Parts: sequence; C-alpha cells; structure tokens
Amino acid sequence: MISNQILQSNIDGMKEITRVDFCICDTEGKTLASTFSGTEDYEKSILAFVESEADSQIVQGYQFFKVFDEHQLEYILLVKGEKDDVYMIGKMAVFQIQNLLVAYKERFDRDNFIKNLLLDNLLLVDIYNRAKKLHIETNVKRLVYIIETHHEKDMNALETVRSYFTAKTKDFITAVDEKSIILVREVKPEETFEDLEKVAHAIVDMLSPENGEKVNVAFGTVVGEIKDVSRSYKEAKMALDVGKIFYSDKDVVAYSRLGIGRLIYQLPMPLCRMFIKEIFGGKSPDEFDEETLTTINKFFENNLNVSETSRQLYIHRNTLVYRLDKLQKMTNLDLRVFEDAITFKIALMVVKYMKYMENQDY
Repeated sequence: MISNQILQSNIDGMKEITRVDFCICDTEGKTLASTFSGTEDYEKSILAFVESEADSQIVQGYQFFKVFDEHQLEYILLVKGEKDDVYMIGKMAVFQIQNLLVAYKERFDRDNFIKNLLLDNLLLVDIYNRAKKLHIETNVKRLVYIIETHHEKDMNALETVRSYFTAKTKDFITAVDEKSIILVREVKPEETFEDLEKVAHAIVDMLSPENGEKVNVAFGTVVGEIKDVSRSYKEAKMALDVGKIFYSDKDVVAYSRLGIGRLIYQLPMPLCRMFIKEIFGGKSPDEFDEETLTTINKFFENNLNVSETSRQLYIHRNTLVYRLDKLQKMTNLDLRVFEDAITFKIALMVVKYMKYMENQDY
C-alpha cells in the first residue's frame, strides 16, 4: 500500500502543475491526502459513488473518479471543477496513481522475493522462475552487506540506504529482522576488494549519527549466481558476529578477512574448555596481572620482536626477557618461539570467544 505521505506529495505536485485541487479518499470515504479542507462533507457522496457502477461522475462541483488496483477498487479521487479540461486532468491523475500502485506492488514483490532468497526459503526452480517474472537478472555478480545500526526498526536508516543505492543501480535493500538492514549489491567487473570495502565505510559514514553511536557493517564474498546470494548473506552474518568477538574496534568486517577467528567461532564449547584447560592448566588469561597482559599484547603487535616491544613499553630488553621467562614458567609456552606464540594467541582468542558465548546465554 502506498503511504499517505507519498499520495500527498503526488497531488501537491499535480496541483502545482495544473492549479487544480485534488483529494484522495479510501473506499469508506476517509480522506488520505488532500490539497483543500472540508473533505469530510463529501463522505456520503463518496460512499454512494463507491456503490454505483460509474467510473466517474460530477458531484457538487467536483469530479469523482475510481482508482483501481487491477480489478480491485482502491481509491476515490476528487478533482475540483466540472469542465472538460478538469475531467482530462482527473483521468491523468488516475493514471498516475495507478502507475504508483503497480510500482509499489512490484517493489513489495521484489522485497519479498529477496527476503526469501536470503533465508533459503525458495526451491531452486522457484528462484529462477520468480526472478524472471520480476525482471531480475540471475547471472550478475552480487555481494551482501549487513548493516547494524543498534536501533530496532530504524526506518530512517533503511530509507537513507535505499535512496542512496536504488536510485542509480539494480541493488536491493531490505530487512529480515528488526536489527539489521540488508544490502544486496551488484558488483561491477572492475571492482576490487578495496572498492567493496570503501562502499562499507561509506555506509558507516552516511549512517553514523552525530552522537557517535557505532554503526557496524559486515559483508560476504562475491557470488556469480542469484541462487548463491544466500551464501553471501550467511557469510556476512558470520562476519558480523565474529567481528563483535575478535574485532570490536572495527566498524567494517569482511568475511574473507576473518582469518582464524572464523574457525574458532565454529568450535563447540566443550572442545574450547578442554583446550584452555590443557594450555593454562585450569587458569584463565584473565587471571594474569595487567603488566603481563600488556606485555603479551604488545609483543604480538610487534610480531614477536623483542627490541621493538621493549622500546614501545619503555623498558629494558632484559626486563622484557624476564617477563617472557616468567610467563613461560606459568604456561610452558615460550612466546619467542613461533609455534608456542601461535598456540598462545589461539588460546587467547578461544577465551574471548567463550566469554562472548557465555554472555549471550544471559
């Protein structure tokens, strides 16, 4: 159904062009949009007109017209004036409104199709048949972005994204839940990963409110067939979740850049607990003092470089070596050895994943 705001905008535009007043009512005589006041006086006349077989007639100085959606009566249009030129203006307005109904119905059908496509609710044969009916190309490269604004039912954000992308391209914008906006974007042959990432950052910049509340964007991989769009959606969904655990400082996360975090995210909790118990002997990295944790993180940031780490921590090289030796005695892992460093890094990520999942249960 077309919103009353859209109807009002259209008749305001038509009045500006024709200098004629318009009113659109529903089939019960209630005014939906009007360029003049006092429309309630015509409610009985409208109800009588609805029951009549005429498609148009003149009543009390106004021309009444029926507006159909296919064969279903949808609106009653009132146009002020009895002359022939006003009748022609009224017929043109009816034509305009009926075209709006067709456009909005097609948009609704496309939106419904994309939602079911993302959620894997369609059979393969139905995907291609419905895409053909809706004039959607099936063998175009596409990519799914998920935009999380942290505001449920954020219609302003949805309309902002929709107006930005659908105005110039064949992209689709929808929402499958109350928390996220989904952008199914057509990818041009010459676009690189960096270009796709720039689009994500542009969305963040466009939607970030002045109060600095965070907007998160995640995206999957490029697919070449419409049947695979749901896969890109699932990838983007995983990227959004994994990003919250391991890359909380980033507002844009790509599935193809998740690295080992993607594997850890799919581990069962019993296996994670067993792994941590084997590495830390029942302890948790949370029990390490602040100095030890800072040393570990800085050492990893500098790719296990002792000299650079000690410089950035403003400590003597021997002090850093002492701390690493102390950590080795606690965990039997020497962070200066690559294999031990990898094990320790994975263990830290597993602990972070476990804490996130435990918080989700509450």
